[in-house]
Amino acid sequence: MTEEELALKCAEADPKARKELYDVYGSQLFAVCLRYIGDRDTAQDIFHDGIIKIYQSVGRFKFFGEGSLRAWLSKVMVNEALGYLRKKNMQLQQEALVEDLPDTQLSDDGDVDDIPNKELMRMISELPDGYRTVFNLFVFEDKSHKEIASMLGISEHTSSSQFYRAKTLLMKKIKEYRKRYE
Repeated sequence: MTEEELALKCAEADPKARKELYDVYGSQLFAVCLRYIGDRDTAQDIFHDGIIKIYQSVGRFKFFGEGSLRAWLSKVMVNEALGYLRKKNMQLQQEALVEDLPDTQLSDDGDVDDIPNKELMRMISELPDGYRTVFNLFVFEDKSHKEIASMLGISEHTSSSQFYRAKTLLMKKIKEYRKRYE
């Protein structure tokens, strides 16, 4: 079944199509939730809510070619995760942590090609919630600090500061990883 056919059948509440959508895209969509939330149980709850939202709103999906369904599904999950974070007001807690972290220089002397992707994603998942959210939006969703600030209800400065701190913490984790495996 093509993406377009799958979306149309899901919009008609076809149980086989809904199962196929879940089977084909479920693990990718759960990974999106986990990337933003970090906690597996909470990510599972958000994933579940996102799937329900997808089934309820798939009739509004517009097919623009191969890959557009996957992109739309991912966007729904990102929005679901961000909605959760907004409700929990995690960003305010993270702003307070900014002052507590040492202001270290980020070394860009190496790339991360030698770090296994699974290990890198684990490191990102261990970042504090606010930092991880900004990092994900900036790096994976290609959002500007202005867009991130608007989405999260924070200032542009807070967004750029949290991104800088996320990169600093991530580089520290990468250096520690490299020391362990040298």
